[in-house]
Amino acid sequence: MSDKMQEIDHEKEKQDILKAYRKLLRAAKRYEAKGDLKLVRKAFDVALDAHKDMRRKSGEPYIYHPIAVAEIVTTEIGLGAKSIVCALLHDTVEDTDLTVEDMRRMFGDKVAQIIDGLTKLSGVLDIQEDKSLQAENFRKMLLTMSSDIRVILIKLADRLHNMRTLESMRRDKQLKIASETMYLYAPLAHRLGLYSIKTELEDLSFKYIEPELYEEIVAKLKESQAKRTRFINKFSFPIINSLNEAGIDYEIKGRTKSVYSIARKMKSQGVPFEEVYDIFAIRIITNSELDHEKPDCWKVYSIVTDHYVPNPSRFRDWVSKPKSNGYESLHTTVMSESGKWVEVQIRTKRMDDIAEKGLAAHWKYKETGKAGSPTQSAESGFDEWLAKVRELLESPDRNAIDFIDDFKLSLFAEEIFVFTPNGEVRTLPADSTSLDFAFDIHTEVGMRCIGAKVNGKLYPLSYQLKSGDQVEVLTSNKQKPKEDWLTFVVTTKAKSKIKQALKEEKREVANEGKELLDRKFKQWKITNDREMVDKIQKHYRLQASQDLFIKIAKKSIDLKDIKEFIENTRNAGKWYNVLRKRITGTDSSTGSTETVKPKSSDKGDTVVIGDANQKMDYVMAKCCSPIPGDDVFGFVTINEGIKIHRTNCPNAIHIRSNYAYRIVPATWANKEDHTSFVTGILITGIDDVGLVNAITTVISKDLNVDMKSIAFESNDGVFEGHIKVMVEGIHHLNNLMNNLKKVNGIKKIVREDELDD
Repeated sequence: MSDKMQEIDHEKEKQDILKAYRKLLRAAKRYEAKGDLKLVRKAFDVALDAHKDMRRKSGEPYIYHPIAVAEIVTTEIGLGAKSIVCALLHDTVEDTDLTVEDMRRMFGDKVAQIIDGLTKLSGVLDIQEDKSLQAENFRKMLLTMSSDIRVILIKLADRLHNMRTLESMRRDKQLKIASETMYLYAPLAHRLGLYSIKTELEDLSFKYIEPELYEEIVAKLKESQAKRTRFINKFSFPIINSLNEAGIDYEIKGRTKSVYSIARKMKSQGVPFEEVYDIFAIRIITNSELDHEKPDCWKVYSIVTDHYVPNPSRFRDWVSKPKSNGYESLHTTVMSESGKWVEVQIRTKRMDDIAEKGLAAHWKYKETGKAGSPTQSAESGFDEWLAKVRELLESPDRNAIDFIDDFKLSLFAEEIFVFTPNGEVRTLPADSTSLDFAFDIHTEVGMRCIGAKVNGKLYPLSYQLKSGDQVEVLTSNKQKPKEDWLTFVVTTKAKSKIKQALKEEKREVANEGKELLDRKFKQWKITNDREMVDKIQKHYRLQASQDLFIKIAKKSIDLKDIKEFIENTRNAGKWYNVLRKRITGTDSSTGSTETVKPKSSDKGDTVVIGDANQKMDYVMAKCCSPIPGDDVFGFVTINEGIKIHRTNCPNAIHIRSNYAYRIVPATWANKEDHTSFVTGILITGIDDVGLVNAITTVISKDLNVDMKSIAFESNDGVFEGHIKVMVEGIHHLNNLMNNLKKVNGIKKIVREDELDD
C-alpha cells in the first residue's frame, strides 16, 4: 500500500513540475522567434534530468527552484529566452556533473559564458569570515557584472526566490541569509534600478530580522487599507476629470510605502505607525509615444498643480536628466484638501517599465526588439557607471579591506548634476565636494587639485556641491594628496585613488617598521604570522597593519608594550579555546569532539548559549542593552567573553557580515524571571506644571518600577526626559511605556537604545 502511495506521490510531483514549467512557458510566450521556445524546452529537460535526485530544505523537488528563478527573470525582470535558459541551468555546473563545456556544446558560447559567471559567483555575495576575502570576492563579482549584466540579474532572481522560501530554514540561517540580503543584494538591486525587487528583498529581510515589528506594521497596513483607498479616490477625483478633459491616455495608481521603509521612518523620527504621514503616493502613467514623453509628463504636472499647491523644495525632475540607473520620472509633493502632503509621481509606460525593472528593461529591448527603445541618456548613464566600476577594478591594491564598504555606500547614494566650464554635465553622489569633482574629471586632476571656482567664486577642496553648480578645478604641480582629504570626499573613485597615493608614500616607512618587528619576533622566539600581527593591530585600534608598522618605525609604539601584549594574548587564547569547546563540544586546536555537560550557574543565568542550550557566563552588550523577551544572539569576543546582542541591534548587521563565524545561538531560559535589568527610555512632549510628578508617579507608585536616574530638559514649551529604569523584561518595559503614553502631554516614548537603529 505504501509503495503504491509513493508511486502516486511521484506521479503527482511529475504533474506539478510540468504545470510549473507550462506556467513558465506562458510567461515566455512573447519569445516566439524560431528556436527560442525549443531552446527553453531543451534547457528544462537538461535541468530536470540533472537535478532529478535533489531536494530543497522544504522537501520539494529541487527543479522547482530553477523554474521559479526563470519565471522571476522573465516576468519580474523582463529578460528574454537566453536568460530563461541560463536561469533554468544556473545551478547545474555547480551542483551536478555537467560542465561549462557541456553547456557550450548544447547551448552555445553566450549561454556558457553566463552560466560560468553564475558558477564563479556562487558564494561571492555570501558573507565571509575574512573581510579581505569578501572584498576580493566582491571584485570578482563586479568583473563578472561588467562583462554581462545578466549574470547579476539572474543571481538577484535566485536570491529573491530563496528569500521567498526562507521559512524552511533554521532561525540562525534565516538571520544570516537575511543579513546578507540586506547588506549586499538589496543595494545591488537598487543600483540596477530594480525597484520592486529591491523593495521585496528589504521587506523579506526585515521580516526575519525583526519579525514582531514587521507583523505589527503589516497588520496596521491591512487595518488602514480602506481608509487609504477612500483618501486616494477623493484626492484623485479632480485630477482624473481634468486628465479626461485634456484627452490624455493614462492610468492612475496608489502606491503604498514598503514595510521596511515605514519601519525605518518610525525609528528615525521616533514616531508610531499612525504618525508616518507619507505612507502612500499617487502614480500617474501616460501612454505616450517616445517623442511626446516629456511634453505629456509636463502637461500632467501642470494639471496636478492646478488643483493642489506643490512644495517647491520636494520637486524632482528626472525626466530632463535621468538617474544613472536609468530612472525617469517627475516627482512633486502637493498639499491635499485635508492638510496632508501627498507625493505624486508622473511618468510614461516606458519610464514605469524601467522604474520597476531597471536596466534589465534595456536587455529586454535588445533581446526582443519590442517596447520601444531606452533613451540615450539612460543607456549612457549606465555605461558611465560600468566604466567607473571597471576603473576601480584596475586599482593595483588587491587587499583593500574597506573596498566593499565604500562601493556599497556608492550603490545607495542619491545624485546631483554639476557642469564643467564647457557646459558638460557630470553626475555625482549627493554631498560630493570640489575634490570629488576633480577626481571625476581625471585622477591626475584630483591629485593636483588645490581648490575650485564654483559659479565663478573661489571655494576650498571640501566645499559641498549642489545640483546646477558650474565648477572649474584649480591645480598645482606641487600639490600632493593628504590624509585629511579622506574625511570629506564621498565618491568611491576619489577615496580609492587617495588611499592608493597615500599608501605608496607610506610604503617605505612601513617596510622599515615591519623589518624591525620581524627582528624582534626572532629575538623573542615568537612565530611571526598574519594572525598575530592582526591582533596587535586591533589592540592599538589601527585601520591596517601598515599603520602599525609605520608607528613602530616612528617609535610611537614601544616594542616592549607589544611583547607584553603578546604574552597576555596567549593566555587569553587558551581561555577562548576552552570557551568554544564548551559551546560546541569541539576543541578548535585539535578538531576533536566530545560531549560537554552544561555548566551549572550559581547566579541563575537567564540566557542559554549554543545549540545545546548551555548556561554560561556572558555580559549584555551596552550598544543595545538586551532585556528578557528580546530576540538575541551571542557574540564570542576575544578578551571579554560572550556578549549578548539584540538581533535588531544597530551593530548586528556589521557583526554578522564581518564575524559570522563568532556568532553563537542564544535564547532566554526564562523570558520573564525575577532578575532586573537597566534600560533607558526617552520621553518627549508638551511641558506643563506637574508633568514630571505625573510621570514619576506612574513609574514608582502605580507600577512599582525602580528608577536609576532621571533628567528632564525643557525648551520653548517642549520637554525631553531621559529615564533609566529597572525592568524584568520586554513585557514589563512595554507595560510601563504603554501606561506612560496615557499621561497628558506626552507625545512620544521610545527605548533609548533603539535610537541608532
